[in-house]
Amino acid sequence: MATTHLSLCLLHPRLSSPCHNFPEFSVLTQSRLVLRTRALGNDMLGDFGARDPFPAEIESGFADKVLGNVDTEHKILIPTLSSLSLSQQECISLSPLQQPMSFDDAQKLLKKVIGWRLLDEEGGLKLQCLWKLKDFKCGVELINRIYKVVEASGHFPNLHLEQSNRVRAELWSASIGGLSMNDFIVAAKIDEIKTSDLAPRKRIWA
Repeated sequence: MATTHLSLCLLHPRLSSPCHNFPEFSVLTQSRLVLRTRALGNDMLGDFGARDPFPAEIESGFADKVLGNVDTEHKILIPTLSSLSLSQQECISLSPLQQPMSFDDAQKLLKKVIGWRLLDEEGGLKLQCLWKLKDFKCGVELINRIYKVVEASGHFPNLHLEQSNRVRAELWSASIGGLSMNDFIVAAKIDEIKTSDLAPRKRIWA
């Protein structure tokens, strides 16, 4: 008879060092509880898995109706806090000895922010975002909104008002010559700013 093995890995959102061990709870359909310890790596994006089965599903013996190996293991892992909500994170002080983020890591985190793109320049990687607005006044208003949102973080983007109705924002950590997690945190905070009232109206053709 096949046995479905369901695991729940509990991650502490503030600790991601590989030196910390956290409990991983495993539930077997044969009413057996197993407690294991798992060492976690430095994964900024976290692991994702399927949902936990409902009690009624377990009682129905659904595992007996599933084809598969008897030792098949289904892991249900909770994503790390950074992957759940970058905008809720706080920026941290950077050491000048810290290495900038690699291109591959930046590409992965780029999926967590909206409308930003990577620039690979001589001074290192940067994040850039562009907004086209109704007019000059709306451009100034957007810059003010961005400032209010990022002021508490202490990590500010370079902001440019161009062509009277376009705002360009660039983010990078100059102290390390490239990108850091701080840049993506601030980008995510900026993403939450309301801009629909500043954008030009779309023309509707009859």
